[in-house]
Amino acid sequence: MEIVFATGNNGKLKEVREIFSDLDVKINSLNDFKENIDVIEDGKSFEENALKKAEEVQHLLKLPVISDDSGLEVEQLNRAPGIYSARYSGEDATYEKNNQKLIEELKKFQQPHLAKFVCAAAFSDGINRLVVRGEFKGQIISEARGKNGFGYDPLFLPEGLDKTSAEISSELKNKISHRAKAFNKLKEMLIENKLI
Repeated sequence: MEIVFATGNNGKLKEVREIFSDLDVKINSLNDFKENIDVIEDGKSFEENALKKAEEVQHLLKLPVISDDSGLEVEQLNRAPGIYSARYSGEDATYEKNNQKLIEELKKFQQPHLAKFVCAAAFSDGINRLVVRGEFKGQIISEARGKNGFGYDPLFLPEGLDKTSAEISSELKNKISHRAKAFNKLKEMLIENKLI
């Protein structure tokens, strides 16, 4: 069976392929298609954005699609940056600018800066729609540490660990992260509902 993962991010693709590796499923990404697909994520939640992406890409390609939307929620910032995590520092946002803005915003508050990464994973085959959520709890530290990761990983200290998400191994991160939790739940639901 072939499934399209609605992403152009090779890091995410590798992680999700690993999760589905025990099944007879081939997972392609948007990079494998000539169509220029750009879904506007204008939902009010991670779940809305993930489902919209899955449904729009499924409609265009006529293949089963999985997708995700994820971000960081910081308690002291009323769950910001939330669904705006990728462009937190503005339209020309970079990981570095986003991290710098987050550090600046949190200077007003006392530690610990409790936070969680959230990932909504969705599936659409034109008939069936599924969406699930995975969370990865921890706190934000004031100085970036580590090189193994992207986004807010160097500032995120997972609950129960003394290393940031950018300092832990990819193998461990792929077991405990928000994305791993969401896609493992989605995989279970797909099997349960005999969709794969």
